[in-house]
Amino acid sequence: MEHAQIIPEAREGGGTDPETASALPRRRGRTTLLIAGAAVLGVLAGTVAGYAVQYDREPTPLPPLAQPLPAGPKALAPDDTTTSKTINANRWHKTDDDLAKLLVEAPGGAKVAGTGYEPADAFAAEFFTAPDRALTNLVQTGFRRVASTVWAQDDKVFVKIRLLQFQNRSGADDYQVQQSAYMSDKDRAGNDGVAVPGLSGDLGRVWVDSKAEETPGYLPVRGARAIARRGDVVMDIDYYDNRGKIAERDVIDLAKRQLERL
Repeated sequence: MEHAQIIPEAREGGGTDPETASALPRRRGRTTLLIAGAAVLGVLAGTVAGYAVQYDREPTPLPPLAQPLPAGPKALAPDDTTTSKTINANRWHKTDDDLAKLLVEAPGGAKVAGTGYEPADAFAAEFFTAPDRALTNLVQTGFRRVASTVWAQDDKVFVKIRLLQFQNRSGADDYQVQQSAYMSDKDRAGNDGVAVPGLSGDLGRVWVDSKAEETPGYLPVRGARAIARRGDVVMDIDYYDNRGKIAERDVIDLAKRQLERL
């Protein structure tokens, strides 16, 4: 999917230098694996000995069940309608489906520039100052896909929402923590932001830039950003106003709406 470039003066880079990013957890050491293996062998040995003692004893009747077993669905043979989703229905989460469907809709009257999936390399090239290293880091942390939507309201407000999904919560947590860490810097928001209602501050925050960016001959642009994690998905919202004023509540409400979809 290609988006029209409607967001003014988008944040250059926007990401932590991948060289400083934390690596994936290392595998357990050899000593730990040997101890675990010994424990398993001990359990097996005890089980065999127990069966030997019980072999010649008369069976003891089991007490009656306190209540009947719950009725479960009858197993069905696979057919043309069988899919991985139907087989794993109890373990299926809506974020395993079409992630783009979970993006919030643009408000009435907004001009939507694009909605769908971004290739990982295009995302890295747009979002980071060192795309090659950023892409490598994303792959190493279990990056799966990114769905996004872009819209503009009244040629004044410009919004881009990304949903980044990782193979597990660890990768999502790594991205969310790193991206949030520098937002209080003077060349970014310049403040500590506020927590997204319903989430602890370490899982989701909203930042509105302390100062608008003013360039002679251009309208003043103020930016805001919301980053929050829910499970293995990170919500990353960029919000701009080219009149230099942003109501923090508007960004918070948008973030809450998007999180509710997850």
